[in-house]
Amino acid sequence: MPKVAADRDDSFFRASVNGLSPYQPGRPIEHVQRELGLEHVIKLASNEGPFGPLPAALEAMAQAAADLNRYPDGGAHALHHALAERHGVPVANVCAGAGADGCIDYLSQAILDPGDEIVCGWPSFPSYVIYARKQGAHAHLVPLRDHRYDLDALADAITPRTKIVYICHPNNPTGTMNTTDELDAWFDRVPERVITVVDQAYFEYIDRPDYPDAVERCFKAGRDVVVLRTFSKIYGLAGQRVGYAVGPAQVIAAMTKVRRPFDLTTTAQVAALASIDGGAEIERRRAINTKGLERLTEILSEHGLEPVPSVGNFVYFEVGSDAAELFERLLLEGVIVRPLAGFGSPTAIRVSVGTPDELDEFAGALGRALA
Repeated sequence: MPKVAADRDDSFFRASVNGLSPYQPGRPIEHVQRELGLEHVIKLASNEGPFGPLPAALEAMAQAAADLNRYPDGGAHALHHALAERHGVPVANVCAGAGADGCIDYLSQAILDPGDEIVCGWPSFPSYVIYARKQGAHAHLVPLRDHRYDLDALADAITPRTKIVYICHPNNPTGTMNTTDELDAWFDRVPERVITVVDQAYFEYIDRPDYPDAVERCFKAGRDVVVLRTFSKIYGLAGQRVGYAVGPAQVIAAMTKVRRPFDLTTTAQVAALASIDGGAEIERRRAINTKGLERLTEILSEHGLEPVPSVGNFVYFEVGSDAAELFERLLLEGVIVRPLAGFGSPTAIRVSVGTPDELDEFAGALGRALA
């Protein structure tokens, strides 16, 4: 028998790491099929777009496959320049990462020392909290008001140790947004020494006059802001992990210092490049999502649930008790949804917008689970 290395106790590891709870991703379809012996399972748990990569992205990845014995472009130069051109900003103001989530990690590593603080709404995206605490920083969690980010309360929570404030826009998991006027008022109030991160991971799904493009309205107006976007959602590239930040050159330079040299694979880079000009297909997917939101809201309401009005590609609703029970019942019906204890809301569930057929399946499964 080979010798087994001795276990380490907690004192061996950083105290800030010992206190972390890992991010809990949505369960994979294949795992649920094996575990429960189900032939057919649909996943409405992770806010993925229901449609795959654009045809141009598939073609670009296929062409790149022959050269995968080579390392990726460590600087993602072509992608950075294309993103800079898309937004009309210098390339020094753009940092691509392994999803918007990767950019949050870069920001945390580059800015936060032990004892520093971040502020964010809660419940909200757990990575803001996890990456801050990983650095030994404190996360000040501000309760939502009517399921929306309370920007006045966020401003009141800022202390001399606060370096980053996150505004999840729209908020994940509630799907709610703040208006242009509210965001303008926020920037008029927030201290200049604080970096505001406006996370617009679901930007392409929203077509409302009161929903701002934070790059155009905030960054280009000289606000001290970092704006996050991603190719994981409407572009269908969640499996490739490509996101990016647009922000002040000094902040972007610091993010680049902590970014690993090959965070973005070759296929991820070429797929994102080929997807930037999505054109009519992105408009088609946005329209389908709008109808899907309406249908999902109807399904939940018909079963006596009260979904929170959403502008993203997902819907949040309270169960009234531990949401894990309904989650497990739906799992047995072959439907994966997201219980939200890890997001700070243990009595709620989030359901992503699927295809029309998937939403019909969800309606049937929900009726049986609630019965």
